[in-house]
Amino acid sequence: MRVIKAKLVLEDGSVWEGLSRGAGVETWGEVVFNTSMTGYQEILTDPSYCGQIVAMTFPMIGNYGINKEDSQSRRPFLRGFIAREFCSKPHNWRSVMTVEEYLQENNITALEGIDTRALTRHLREKGTMRGIITTADSSPAELQEKIKQLPTISQMDLISEVTIPEVYTWGNGSDSSAPHIVILDLGLKTPIAESLYKVGCRVTIVPASFTAAEIMELKPGGLMLSNGPGDPQAAPGAIKTVQELAGKIPIMGICLGHQVSALALGANTYKLKFGHRGANHPVKDLLRDRVYITSQNHGFAVCEEDLPAGLEVTHRNINDGTIEGLQHKKMQMYTIQYHPEAFPGPMDSTYIFDLFLDQVRN
Repeated sequence: MRVIKAKLVLEDGSVWEGLSRGAGVETWGEVVFNTSMTGYQEILTDPSYCGQIVAMTFPMIGNYGINKEDSQSRRPFLRGFIAREFCSKPHNWRSVMTVEEYLQENNITALEGIDTRALTRHLREKGTMRGIITTADSSPAELQEKIKQLPTISQMDLISEVTIPEVYTWGNGSDSSAPHIVILDLGLKTPIAESLYKVGCRVTIVPASFTAAEIMELKPGGLMLSNGPGDPQAAPGAIKTVQELAGKIPIMGICLGHQVSALALGANTYKLKFGHRGANHPVKDLLRDRVYITSQNHGFAVCEEDLPAGLEVTHRNINDGTIEGLQHKKMQMYTIQYHPEAFPGPMDSTYIFDLFLDQVRN
């Protein structure tokens, strides 16, 4: 393997030197970290990472390779990938290629050989920030100045990059007796559609640009707002759609869909210092007095101080107390910040889909 030096430069001027992997081209994005020990293929193919460079805290990534079954979307959307070490000889009966081969095939730049846990501590202390991975000889000061000219995550239209171009159905779309759920694709992880199908729904996925009128023409029993990338306040179209449909049909939101739904009802959102990205975040269901271990990937949260009348907090993050779930006391609206459909990871929270189905049927 040819050794090419590369470096990560952050907007605060810090430099992290390692080796170029993957596509090897210069890339930039918001640098974030994920603490999961497994599930790197699912992380690579999660559209919510669009616009971001993801650093894995687990020291070796790729030991079971890449397979044909576990991708969460049609392709990876993240800007870059960082690991302490990429495994070059994976061992798993489903493996069809290495992580680096997959990164090269999808033109994703990666960085190997840096102290990823030191980088994580740095981001926890300073907060997530923009960064560049490059093999160029440019000085850190030159690259730092370049970074300052780049847009922040809140200034980018990322949903239009990840949403589907056309309407499609999931599973048996012809079963007219099944409850019909329309998913507004803001960056959909396909296990969300699969989870709805498994509890007996007929599922139609529509682009993020679909209006409330276009959604109602499909005669849905309920609306699901998917996960997705970026700042929820940069999704005015989806916010307007929820405003026009709230109270008319049952609505459920997951991750970005949770934040968009809250904004539509008059709540506010804010950016977390370093976000929640991992597979072992404890969340308490306040209505059922139970704690669940959850999979999470988000950098924004709903403000609790000025929640509008009618919105009730149903779930809370035990680590930092942030809102992880909401429901409206009068309208049929239920939202979750974490990923109840996540795999690999805890399957404790699949009951969320049954709760939504009960709302649709009632």
